[in-house]
Amino acid sequence: MSNELKDKESNESKLSRLDFFKTVAGTGGAVAAVGAISASVQPKEVYAALLDTNISEDSVLSKMKKTGKLKVGFSQTKPNFYRDAKTNKLRGIFYDATEFLGKQCEVEIDYQEVSWGNATVGLRKGDFDLFVSSLTYTVPRALVINYAGPIHHKGAVGVVHKDNAHRFKTHADLNSEDVTFVVTLGDASANQIKTNFPKAKIMEVSGQLTLVVETVSRKQATAFIGGDFDIEVIAGQNPWMHPVWPAFDLLPNTWACRYGDPEWKYFLDMFCNRMLSTGDMKKFFAKYREELIDSK
Repeated sequence: MSNELKDKESNESKLSRLDFFKTVAGTGGAVAAVGAISASVQPKEVYAALLDTNISEDSVLSKMKKTGKLKVGFSQTKPNFYRDAKTNKLRGIFYDATEFLGKQCEVEIDYQEVSWGNATVGLRKGDFDLFVSSLTYTVPRALVINYAGPIHHKGAVGVVHKDNAHRFKTHADLNSEDVTFVVTLGDASANQIKTNFPKAKIMEVSGQLTLVVETVSRKQATAFIGGDFDIEVIAGQNPWMHPVWPAFDLLPNTWACRYGDPEWKYFLDMFCNRMLSTGDMKKFFAKYREELIDSK
């Protein structure tokens, strides 16, 4: 065999071992891979193979691992993401999911509160790199922000004052010109109302869900819409409420990031799928159901 042919075979063997190392390292077998190639590959080359992830340096995923921090935005809605009045600490189903993300990635979560009306704006501006509150899918939102997941599917429920329960026995009864729905600025329910109740009017208010609730409580508006589990919790704390069951519009419910960062998006999609398929989200929901509904 000629020296030229020997050199070629040696190089091909060396490259195949490096490719093998990259594959095994990506699935948790770095130690075994090092042992398999260390005899013929120099330490520098082994280390370079270990670091070769092909993740863009501009990706949030790359920056997150370098800094050890992830900046997230959130808006408050109980029981999904809220500040406990007694402890002043953040709590909720989607808060627990975010903390789980931080622990799995071994990074510190930097929380930034934002109003629902400014949630997508802040995300696009780069004020934070992930919006982590319970975000329901709508087409208008999907045109400007990149949904991840989903990690849950949420049905919608209309709520009216109990004094009007006799008028609204089904959701079809709410599709009337004398009905006014109240929504917070930027809330996905506005799109659901336009689609499902085209005859009804919409009143927009600036603030959190508590302002929406108060508006219907005072009968300044006829109804509002909330997520199925959310309404179970809120109605249990407000005897004047009359939820109109069953729920409608079962929609994807999840987090969101910016467009233009495929590595970050792919990572989030698989992480959300993991929480959904392993039952982690069911556990988070069960925890707050037991605390906020079953224990009452």
